[in-house]
Amino acid sequence: MPNSPTPTHCPYCALQCGMNLTPAPDGTVEVGERADFPVNRGALCGKGRTAPAVLSSRVRLTSPLVRTGGTLVPATWDEALDRIAGGLARTRSEHGPDACGVFGGGGLTNEKAYTLGKFARIVLGTSQIDYNGRFCMSSAAAGGIKAFGLDRGLPFPLEDIPKSGCVILVGSNPAETMPPALRFFTELKENGGTLIVIDPRRTRTAEQADLHLMPRPGTDLALALGLLHLVVAQGRVDEEYVRERTVGWEDARAAAMAHWPEYVERITGVPVPQLRETVRLFCEPESAMVLTARGPEQQSKGTDTVSAWINLCLATGRAGRPYSGYGCLTGQGNGQGGREHGQKADQLPGYRKLDDPAARAHVAEVWGVDPDTLPGPGRSAYELLDALGTDIRSLLLMGSNPVVSAPRAAHIEERIKSLDFLAVCDVVLSETAALADVVLPVTQWAEETGTTTNLEGRVLLRRKAISPPDGIRSDLEVLHELADRLGVEKGFPTDPEEVFEELRRASAGGPADYSGITYRRLAEENGVFWPCPTEDTAAGPGPTGNTAAQLRPTADTTTQPHPTEDTAAEPGPTENTRAQPHPTEDTTTQPRPTGDTAAHPGTPRLFLDRFAHPDGRARFVAVSHRAVAEEPDAEYPVLLTTGRVVAQYQSGAQTRRVDELNAAAPGPFVELHPRLAERLGAAEGDPVAVVSRRGRAVAPARITLGIRPDTVFMPFHWYGEGRANTLTNPALDPTSRMPEFKACAVRVEAVERQDAG
Repeated sequence: MPNSPTPTHCPYCALQCGMNLTPAPDGTVEVGERADFPVNRGALCGKGRTAPAVLSSRVRLTSPLVRTGGTLVPATWDEALDRIAGGLARTRSEHGPDACGVFGGGGLTNEKAYTLGKFARIVLGTSQIDYNGRFCMSSAAAGGIKAFGLDRGLPFPLEDIPKSGCVILVGSNPAETMPPALRFFTELKENGGTLIVIDPRRTRTAEQADLHLMPRPGTDLALALGLLHLVVAQGRVDEEYVRERTVGWEDARAAAMAHWPEYVERITGVPVPQLRETVRLFCEPESAMVLTARGPEQQSKGTDTVSAWINLCLATGRAGRPYSGYGCLTGQGNGQGGREHGQKADQLPGYRKLDDPAARAHVAEVWGVDPDTLPGPGRSAYELLDALGTDIRSLLLMGSNPVVSAPRAAHIEERIKSLDFLAVCDVVLSETAALADVVLPVTQWAEETGTTTNLEGRVLLRRKAISPPDGIRSDLEVLHELADRLGVEKGFPTDPEEVFEELRRASAGGPADYSGITYRRLAEENGVFWPCPTEDTAAGPGPTGNTAAQLRPTADTTTQPHPTEDTAAEPGPTENTRAQPHPTEDTTTQPRPTGDTAAHPGTPRLFLDRFAHPDGRARFVAVSHRAVAEEPDAEYPVLLTTGRVVAQYQSGAQTRRVDELNAAAPGPFVELHPRLAERLGAAEGDPVAVVSRRGRAVAPARITLGIRPDTVFMPFHWYGEGRANTLTNPALDPTSRMPEFKACAVRVEAVERQDAG
């Protein structure tokens, strides 16, 4: 009998696209469409379609490795685990618990993220834990908490996007970073809505836009302030909304009025007529959205930039209303859940603050420890990495590759090399794992069950579809074994559902409340949106949920199959529902399970009744433009910005091992304008060097009119001489501690081709 398909989710980006996995007779795994999942409706990008390639023993780790005589050699699990426990115990004994660091990843399931945070704080007693999700949407999270009192990437489902009147995409390129999501913007335009893209490059997404603004990198804050100035000057402020649902408007208004259009044009390079047209397109429809991504967020003023875009939404009454609002397009697969449950330096499960006595008491009770034993907040991701080898002497790292992904990467590589002890858990021998003293091979997405939380705040169940190879263990088993060796025999179960049940209790009553969510519900309902505080509907959807305006799309597209190509065939038109601002029924969650009719429905849409601050009102935050941390000068006259390409993902540790993806994107490149190329004497494909104050990278030139003449672009997926993050600036946002990946001063130099051989 053939194997039946297992419904699960893609291991890559925050869409967490649904897919079916079926083991094939030859030992491979086949990917099939899963049309019932509303986020992708069966469509998959190339990364999703080829994800099973990394399950092959040809590319993955299959045995623990320990460093002997300078070389990593195979070892038994007991030997490897004993070495890790010994290394961590020795550091703790000689230098104190904060000399032990823990670094996690935005691809870890909620169960792993929760257990890793618990392990750091209970077993090691260290405050030094953070994760690579700090490099993803921390600025958006900080801005959202300031304004709304709560951070969830999108406060509404993706399927609301086509029903809006206008969407402004700021520094986002979903056509390449999350291709199945492009359909929502295509449908927006088919429904009569407008798409505005703000990006210094003419990306594949920008090509779909009705209006494309090309600001100078690092000037998104000034741009948002200039738009708000025009909103005020043109009398487009929703005064009633501002009066009834917000506070702080006068200060924010005064700050914006200092950014008149001609001044903003000089800063950003965006012509005043385009600024005026943006305001008209955004304000004329009944509903509108602003969606940001890494472009405005990965800046040393990323939190203020997000606040400025939120201010634009609040001033025009476009937050907490149907088909309107501010949202962030999260990047990593579980970037949302990863920070909600304890990987971040300042947070406890349920998105609780680590310095809140009530939060500490609640979580400590679940964990069975004294609240006073919990360490306080630690260093943020870059600061933690920068302290390696000095204050932090040993590091346990799971699911991250900072040698490629961190800013000022050559410096971070040296810091990692200076550690007394490094242990890495991963599925492949990444560039960071290759530096470790011990490497543990762990199970992958298709070989284990667990939950993730996608960019909509939809908690999902990834199901185990195949068994891992012999000798592979899960991260939960690793943490259980290490805890036992370090003297904590209980509290670290290896069954993911048992971990999730504890996570439910730990999150109960917190901002990210999962207590009403169960594995059974996730399986039967195709995911549940948090907050979901109870399994009893009598409690209602919670303080930030909507009870009166549950929205009904008039055309149901959630079950339509779709091709599995990257952006594939375009979807058919859907009926425009922008004229129905107060529909009466919600169809974003799947049908209620027959045996659980009393279950809380979850909260697909936040803020429709009130915001999450105690008074229910949103906060304007008064912000003003300031320059990037490193402006161009005579020595470094050009700005570098970085990003992704469609065929690779993050540090490339997994996708660079897939032949089909490497054929599509075999290596790094430098995108530059013809005028800059002419000054250099560089032709298409010629090697060019990009030099910053932190280092030098060399890659082939890619000459295009689709970039500003004062800007160059490099993708960041590769190691070696083309490593883009050798160049990037670790200047940190003072609130979010986000490094400034998106703008640094560089010079570009021609490089002579080496003779063959």
